[in-house]
Amino acid sequence: MTSSPPIRLAGLTKRFGRLTAVDGIDLTIERGEVVALLGPNGAGKSTTIDLALGLSTPAAGTVQLFGGAPRDAVVAGRVGAMLQGGALLPTTTVAESVALVAAAHRHPLPVAVAMAPAGVTAFAKQKVGRLSGGQLQRARFAVAIVSDPELLILDEPTAAMDVEGRRAFWTSMHELTGAGRTVVFATHYLDEVDAFADRVVMMARGRIVADGTPAEVKAVVAGRTLSCSLSGAVDGFGERLRELPAVQLVDVVGDRLRIGTSDSDAVLRMVLAERPDAHDIEVTARTMDDAFLALTAGVAEEAVR
Repeated sequence: MTSSPPIRLAGLTKRFGRLTAVDGIDLTIERGEVVALLGPNGAGKSTTIDLALGLSTPAAGTVQLFGGAPRDAVVAGRVGAMLQGGALLPTTTVAESVALVAAAHRHPLPVAVAMAPAGVTAFAKQKVGRLSGGQLQRARFAVAIVSDPELLILDEPTAAMDVEGRRAFWTSMHELTGAGRTVVFATHYLDEVDAFADRVVMMARGRIVADGTPAEVKAVVAGRTLSCSLSGAVDGFGERLRELPAVQLVDVVGDRLRIGTSDSDAVLRMVLAERPDAHDIEVTARTMDDAFLALTAGVAEEAVR
C-alpha cells in the first residue's frame, strides 16, 4: 500500500490528427472517492479513461495510478475496469470467464464471491454469446471485481440494463465502496450521479469545465425550474419566454413547457396571466440535467472516443 492517490493526471493531452480529444487536463482522485465523469458525446470521457488505464498513449502529460505506471497497477490487480468495448469470449460460460481472469491475478476473490454482487450467479453456466445486453454488463462487472481491486474504472456501467438492473448494480456498488474502494464511472444517467457520486467531474471539448460535489455543480445554475402543461399551442409562447431576462432555459416537449428561471414567482405570474390554460404546474429546484446543459452549452458533438 502507498499513500499516493489512485489517479493523478497532469497536463494530459491526446490528439487524433487535428482533433484534440483531451486538452491538457489535470485531475487527482483520492482514495475512497466515488467520482462521476460527465460530458456530452465527444467530450473526451472514454479517451480519458483509456489514457488512465494505459490503453492509449498521451501526446503530452503524465498518468499515474497509485504513484506508478498504469500497467504496473493493472498487473498487480489493484485496478478493475468495465469498458464499453470490453469483450468476453462468447463460447465460455460466465463462470468460466470470471475464473479465467481470476487465474491471471495473485490474490483474486473466489469466483462465487465475485459473481454474487454482480448478480450473475443465476446465469453463471450460460454461454456469454447468449447473454442479453444487461446480463453481459453484469458479467463484465464480475470480471472487473474478481481481482479484488482498490480502484474501479467503469465506462457506462449500466448501459443496456433495465431499471431494476441499474438499482441492483448500484446497491452492490455501495457495498463495495463501503470497504474503501475508489470508483470512477462515466455515465449518461444523471440521476445516478445525483444518487451515488461524491464528486462530479464534467468535461466538454476535452477540458474539465466543472469539478465538485453534485450540490456544488448544480449550484452553478441559480434559480428553479417551472414546468406546466398547456392546452393550446406552445411554440410561440416559448419564444416570448426566452426573451425574458430571468429565463435561462425553455424546453418544449409536446404540450409540456419547462422553464429554467432565476425568478420563478415572476415567471409564473406571467405564465398564468398570458396562458390561463396552464395546468399541472410544478416548481422545483434545479437538477443535474440543468447544470449539465448550462455547463456544456454550445458544445458540438464530435466523433471522439
